[in-house]
Amino acid sequence: MSPPPPIDPESIPKELKDGVVAAVIGAFSMAARLLLSQDRQTWGWAFRRVAAASITAALSGYALTEYIVSPGLRMGAIGALAYASPEALDALLRWVKARAEREVEKVSKSKPNGKAKRSKRK
Repeated sequence: MSPPPPIDPESIPKELKDGVVAAVIGAFSMAARLLLSQDRQTWGWAFRRVAAASITAALSGYALTEYIVSPGLRMGAIGALAYASPEALDALLRWVKARAEREVEKVSKSKPNGKAKRSKRK
């Protein structure tokens, strides 16, 4: 059985390469943040943070491609966004939860029909 042929780097789309590079930068920035932290956390918690930073970095890398032309500046911005991703994602989740609770509150309130309630006779 022969080994599979090597992957030609030129055959990989540029967008995929950029996304992978951004995700790796995000993972490394979060790993650096976790290594510098004094808090003791579980492996699962650390994995979730690194995964969130990678996803955030990949998505922000795609979003920043059109806005920041300089590759060095773009990679710096991606790293900074990945570093701050836990706080940004927590804030986003709190906003979504508050918005959902407001919508549920609007639907669950009974709407008055405009008529005054009759008082009971004694």
